[in-house]
Amino acid sequence: MLMAAFNSLTLPLSKLEFRLPIPLCSAARTKISTSPLHSISNLSRFRPNGFLLCSISSDHSITGDQIQDKTNTDPQPQLQTCKWDWRGYTIRYQCSGSCGPALVLVHGFGANSNHWRKNIPVLAKSHRVYAIDLIGYGYSDKPNPREVGDSFYSFETWASQLNDFCSSVVKDEAFFICNSIGGLVGLQAAVTKPHICRGILLLNISLRMLHIKKQPWFGRPFIASFQSLLRNTAVGKLFFRSVATPESIRSILCQCYHDTSQVTEELVQIILHPGLEPGAVDVFLEFICYSGGPLPEELLPQVKCPVLIAWGDKDPWESIELGRAYGNFDSVEDFIILPNVGHCPQDEAPHLVNPLVESFVARHSKSPASSSTTI
Repeated sequence: MLMAAFNSLTLPLSKLEFRLPIPLCSAARTKISTSPLHSISNLSRFRPNGFLLCSISSDHSITGDQIQDKTNTDPQPQLQTCKWDWRGYTIRYQCSGSCGPALVLVHGFGANSNHWRKNIPVLAKSHRVYAIDLIGYGYSDKPNPREVGDSFYSFETWASQLNDFCSSVVKDEAFFICNSIGGLVGLQAAVTKPHICRGILLLNISLRMLHIKKQPWFGRPFIASFQSLLRNTAVGKLFFRSVATPESIRSILCQCYHDTSQVTEELVQIILHPGLEPGAVDVFLEFICYSGGPLPEELLPQVKCPVLIAWGDKDPWESIELGRAYGNFDSVEDFIILPNVGHCPQDEAPHLVNPLVESFVARHSKSPASSSTTI
């Protein structure tokens, strides 16, 4: 989320970058839909796996326009908040549900697993749902970039974390449901270990317009100098302090949410609080200086599992006109337009996203009863 503040400083360059074409892998036309897909019935029982259970909560109510079955008298699946030791670092994740295929929800930049609070209770009725805090974000550990190396905070690291999470905690193949830069994490993970991922649903995946390959040649020295200034001087921490306030977070969220009524005080605190933890500023500055790594158009041709892309058409940060081109890759089965929705559809329009997830998973599950495979 805080990336918006940095993006606003580079807006003139971004407009130039938006004219660069995205390579296509197939000339096939894609189906464009604006209506959500229908949900599926409950699947077979299966107990989730987890390490170091910290707390159990069932007070995450469904709000806004989210669809729910008011005639269902079954108790709501409990939400567990857990910790997992990964390579000596503490990773926080949430899980809920005891039946059906496994889903792993991957948040975007500056967010955390709480950003899926409107999705987990609904999806957990017929799926085993896990939402993870990527290392450096949320309430997971935030090792100092200067101590762990320049290449630590990268999509390769987060992809390894995601695959190891499926192997160690989920103990099964899983569908990845990803927002923004979380989409790059999901794609990289699926390319690295294709036997783990059963399918990927990308919600407004990051176009990575500040990537070195997408910067105009005459703008690269300026961007590199500005990134170095932020990362290596006190200017960066001053900049972070200016945006890590309730007022700034609310303003940024109101930019990327088309329906600003969904920008509640709860949401502001969900984004703000982890950003005030020790180490958060260093991770923030490290990532905004990360202009390398993979691009979506480089990963999509390598993915072996089915991919569904959904895009809020009012996203001011990631142009749907450029995003539409991703629908032409052979691995992408469809490109769905989410009308009047911004950058974070899972939170702004869960009534559209939740049925879309359920339908996508149902189409690519082996049978109505989930068949568990230890990995």
